[in-house]
Formats: sequence, C-alpha cells, structure tokens
Amino acid sequence: MGKYGEAAVKTVNYLNEHKHDDPIKAWNEVTIEIFGEGSSSQKKGCPKNTFLGLSEEGLLEGIPRGIYTKSKKNKGYGLKAVKILGEIDKDKNINQRILWKEVIGDQDIKYNSQMDVVLALWKEGMIKL
Repeated sequence: MGKYGEAAVKTVNYLNEHKHDDPIKAWNEVTIEIFGEGSSSQKKGCPKNTFLGLSEEGLLEGIPRGIYTKSKKNKGYGLKAVKILGEIDKDKNINQRILWKEVIGDQDIKYNSQMDVVLALWKEGMIKL
C-alpha cells in the first residue's frame, strides 16, 4: 500500500471513529498529517477525487452518499476499478499497474495513484458492493 492508499484507509477510519461526515475535510486533515500542509503531494487531485468519488456513491463503510467532487474522470476510474475487483477471484493478486491497465484499456493515460486508493480500501474490506 502506497501513501495515498494509506491516506484513504486512514480517512475512512477517521470518519468512522469521530462520527464525522465530511470526507473532504477528513481527507485534507489526514493528508496534511502524511504529506505536510500545502505540499504538492497533499494537494494532489487524482487520488483525492478517486476517494471522494467512491464516497459520493456510498461505497465506503460509514460514509454517506453525497456530493463531494466535481471530478468525473477520477471518480469514473475508481468506480470501474471497483466493478473489476468485484468480478475477479478474491484470491487473485492484482497490483496497481495491472488494475490501471484494466480500467483504461488502450487509452494512453498517465497513472496517478488512483488505484493505490482503490486497492488499499478493497484489501482492508472498506468497500461495500
């Protein structure tokens, strides 16, 4: 699990432990702790919007559906990844790069830690289908 996967898992835990219902604020607080306030890693949008997209759809334990992101692309990548993970053998070991290629197909799109978020949440059992 990379740093953005760690951030996603910690954010879900933070929200559930504090009975907090604002995933945007929680993500920002957790990523400040991990990366440092205002750093480019802390501000990075792709993993954040993937996390918020999953949150929007009510797929994460303890986070209510809502409107959390304007991103259609990163939300879409996250949702497609969850669909793919739900269709494969639970014992199959799939890494970020393989999942990314499954999600984007033949498109030439740079990977930007979106699958780190999805896989970390998936492996921790935090995604509900």
